[in-house]
Amino acid sequence: MSERQHHINCKEGDVGRYVFLPGDPGRVPLISSFFDEAWEVTRKREYLVHTGYIDGIKVSAVSTGIGGPSTAIAVEELANIGADTLIRLGTAGIFQPHTKAGDLVIVTGAIRHEGTSTHYLPMDFPAVANLEIVNAMVEAAKKLPFPYHIGIAHSKDSFYGEVEPQRMPLAEDLQRRWQAWTQGNALASEMECATLFIVSSYRKLRAGAIMNLQGSADGMERMIKLGIETVKILAAQDRGRK
Repeated sequence: MSERQHHINCKEGDVGRYVFLPGDPGRVPLISSFFDEAWEVTRKREYLVHTGYIDGIKVSAVSTGIGGPSTAIAVEELANIGADTLIRLGTAGIFQPHTKAGDLVIVTGAIRHEGTSTHYLPMDFPAVANLEIVNAMVEAAKKLPFPYHIGIAHSKDSFYGEVEPQRMPLAEDLQRRWQAWTQGNALASEMECATLFIVSSYRKLRAGAIMNLQGSADGMERMIKLGIETVKILAAQDRGRK
């Protein structure tokens, strides 16, 4: 589909097949500053798009905004114009006492505690990251001296339902669920992974995610470097298949 997409305002050729997906538009220039060269393609609503090259690999950074609905739109429209490998680079809250701010979480799957993904597939269908991407992330993480964990993210629709559950009408249910996620060894709480994984599965895309716990500044740089190293590994594998 080569026509300009309605929301992200891009057409075929504007983005690389490998795309980094931060939520915040403000993080797009930070991510693209790690490219060998980069330029702004477009900005519209919550969608800021930068494209460039890493070691000759065409890549893009596209912000998704907050939550599932805007993420689903970005994934759909990126798929329409040729992107097929999506890596979320985001911030997340902490569940487990053995993790700390600035640690990275390589996400293997997401708890579907949100609504957007249910418009695509029933709740029985798991929201899981692409195995090739997860394996590439682990390989990349072993090359870099960064603290990281591998596991489950919790995706929700209400930010304040997480951080201030006690004042919500459904306080008891929210707190009970949070305790369950914690006991189940969830590692990070965020708002987009479940939608990203479900829509990508339906659209036959590869998707993965790296979370920077508590949005640490040091963790942000480490997360971007891990994402870039992951793309280098994936691109080499993809070239080997040709």
